[in-house]
Amino acid sequence: MAEGGSKGVVVVALAANLGIAASKFVAAAWTGSSAMLSEAIHSLVDTGNQALLLLGIRRAERPPDAVHPFGYAKELYFWGFVVAVLLFSLGAGIAIYEGVQKLIDPRPVTDHTVAYVVLAIAFVLEAMSAAKAIGELNRRRGDTAALSALRASKDPALFTVLLEDIAALAGLAIAAVGIAISDLTGSPTADAYASILIGLLLGAVAAFMSVEIRSLIVGESASPAVRRDIQEAVVAEMGPDRPIRAINEIRTMHLGPADILVVASVDFDDEVTAAAIEAAVARIEATIHTHTPAVRHIFIEGQSARDHARAEDMLAGRPPKIAPLPPSKAEPAVPASSAPESTVTPPVTLAAPPPPKPAEPRPPSSADRTSRKGRKRAKHKQR
Repeated sequence: MAEGGSKGVVVVALAANLGIAASKFVAAAWTGSSAMLSEAIHSLVDTGNQALLLLGIRRAERPPDAVHPFGYAKELYFWGFVVAVLLFSLGAGIAIYEGVQKLIDPRPVTDHTVAYVVLAIAFVLEAMSAAKAIGELNRRRGDTAALSALRASKDPALFTVLLEDIAALAGLAIAAVGIAISDLTGSPTADAYASILIGLLLGAVAAFMSVEIRSLIVGESASPAVRRDIQEAVVAEMGPDRPIRAINEIRTMHLGPADILVVASVDFDDEVTAAAIEAAVARIEATIHTHTPAVRHIFIEGQSARDHARAEDMLAGRPPKIAPLPPSKAEPAVPASSAPESTVTPPVTLAAPPPPKPAEPRPPSSADRTSRKGRKRAKHKQR
């Protein structure tokens, strides 16, 4: 979900650009100025962009479902990228085309006074919209430099409106200079070059927005301050009388301007109970939610440092540096590479005794034959 201030900034910019676009189109038709027409198209594109941003904000607020279990916060990033594409293709492209056409087929600029009045009114309205966006950025950035805060911002609705307003103010200044030169010299060439410069300016802004929003779509981590707060919440559960022995890693990703995913892998003490682990996880989540409400999803994985290192090696395509523990071993084994040679004892294999040979039949002896004959005679006498 976008932060509440962003929606207000977008609404103000939408209302301002709608009025500015209408007045610029009237002035462009009245005076025949290519720079004024470029500015009118610029304002019309900005109006459509703000409408798309409002659509993105609304769609991003939808709750999670079975198809999108983490919600729709990334919708705002998608529509912000669409805005950048439209600004480049329509705003910049048409402005450059109109300037080139004016150079090929020069048309004089008439009634410059109307153009100056419209440009002045547009400048005031754009300045009001820009002031609203700058105030919201200053409220969020704290002591961070403005440019750094703009690049680090995870809210495309805010920095898109701010960049468009700055580009609009610069474009109005360029248009005013071009029309003034044409007024003084009587040549429409300056007006044509002003239109081309406005198109190049819009193209540069669109390129900057595309790069920043692409990074958000791919997935950016939380700010250093947020990561520090999350780490401190986990470190608070470490120590001799605490259940966590070590932190394997902590990863964060912005799903939206105010929707952060946190995944942590920690090594719990083998002696602690499941109840103690559950209590520690609950305390960590409560601390993170208190200090950073933008964190919406927290997943904490219990994994030994040894197993985590092996898993990271396997994911990176490297051969594991540490061999896995046998299932019957309870204590972690020392890697052979780190153990001294004198302490490594080769395993001793005991050979199994050979199976006994079957006894060979023994021929009957003379004594056995004599005793059998005696038994037969005694039996015969009894009869």
